[in-house]
Amino acid sequence: MLTFSFNHIALSVKDVDKSVEFYQKVFHLKDIENTASNSKTRWLALSGDIQLHLIPRPNSEIKTDKAVHFALATSDLNSFIKRLVDLKIEYSDWLNTPNKDYIRKDGIKQIYFQDPNGYWIEINNAV
Repeated sequence: MLTFSFNHIALSVKDVDKSVEFYQKVFHLKDIENTASNSKTRWLALSGDIQLHLIPRPNSEIKTDKAVHFALATSDLNSFIKRLVDLKIEYSDWLNTPNKDYIRKDGIKQIYFQDPNGYWIEINNAV
């Protein structure tokens, strides 16, 4: 039987340095070595061996849709929301109600916000 583990998320970005700065500011992610190539793609450590790869595509059209997002969980969602407010980063619930969280049917609280390229990120307390 085959088994799998999650390895990385890769996003095309207009300005790789601006995107790295955003993810480091918001999530305090550590810059790690891109061991795959000598390209300008930047790798960040999310958790353990899970990585975020930011691939520079300055001339590409980036299309986003809230239904296509990645989600991170934290045990202290309220502190994270305060960080977003302090950084002046707008967040909303699934229905785009500004500055509002949402509690799912299963009791998980979640919020959504966008990175500089428009990618949607969900933060929840499903820890």
